[in-house]
Amino acid sequence: MRRTTRGQGSGCQGHHARGWKDRPERGGYACPVSTTGPSIPALGARLPSPLAELHDNRVEPHGVRLFLKRDDLIHPEVPGNKWRKLKYNLAAAKEQGHTRLLTFGGAFSNHIRAVAAAGHYFGFATVGIIRGEEHEPLNESLAYAQSRGMTLTYLDRATYRRKAEREVLSALVDEFGPCYVVPEGGSNALGVRGCAELLDELDIDYDVICCASGTGGTLAGIAAGLRERSQRARGFAVLKGGQFLDGVVRELQRQAFGSATINWAIDYDFHFGGYAKRTAELDTFIADFKARHDVMLDWVYEAKMMFGLFARIAEGAFPRGTTIVAVLG
Repeated sequence: MRRTTRGQGSGCQGHHARGWKDRPERGGYACPVSTTGPSIPALGARLPSPLAELHDNRVEPHGVRLFLKRDDLIHPEVPGNKWRKLKYNLAAAKEQGHTRLLTFGGAFSNHIRAVAAAGHYFGFATVGIIRGEEHEPLNESLAYAQSRGMTLTYLDRATYRRKAEREVLSALVDEFGPCYVVPEGGSNALGVRGCAELLDELDIDYDVICCASGTGGTLAGIAAGLRERSQRARGFAVLKGGQFLDGVVRELQRQAFGSATINWAIDYDFHFGGYAKRTAELDTFIADFKARHDVMLDWVYEAKMMFGLFARIAEGAFPRGTTIVAVLG
């Protein structure tokens, strides 16, 4: 039996907003691609996010310049690519008359936290569908989401894999009422378009831009937004067995822009055992990075990307003279 826990101040009664739309070409999600309509205030977001060169003796001997795009500083509760993915979805939900957001994620999902915060600030009730069994006490991520009013419920892993199917979504809508469904990680056509806008904020010449990849939306957006034929995007998968992301990225680009690009690749070698898994080696890297640069890397996503990026630089994967932008978010 699935157990549901209510957030502080959350309401889960039915209302007159429409339910999810059956859109097979969108994976079953309500995923309009228009970005017109009522605008959502920018949440006091720090935009453009800072761009700063990183001076590190593990990088510079290889003739590579490395910049950090500090999307993690956009907002303390809705940081980085989470805000970029959510802003057009929030506008679409408002335009369509919805008052409730329903989304999906793992127990350590930054996306779950961000949706809970966005719902709190913009007046949406929120429901988080969490993969796996409930564990008490709640971890920091889920406790925060609940404190922001999110109702948490849990799906076994087999059912969670079917979360985009009509039968599963219909049962959730029947339980929680009409809602705007935001896919896992916020990765849909609107989210991808929001991520593509990151490129407009870069005022340097660069060759490669890197990001962590969990659901593929950020990579899909930034690769589609590259303007120079010589520029490349590189994702670092944070989950084990994530090769399916290749197809996901292409499909997200087709949904958002009508066609897929070939200017990107995903590195699958630095997942450290899987999603939300960590090792002593990764923890040592995080602590050392903090001591060197006063930047605390998120261990679920960005730490794995930065570890992998440093490893590839050390191997000579990037020619001398290459300028790289690494997105922290």
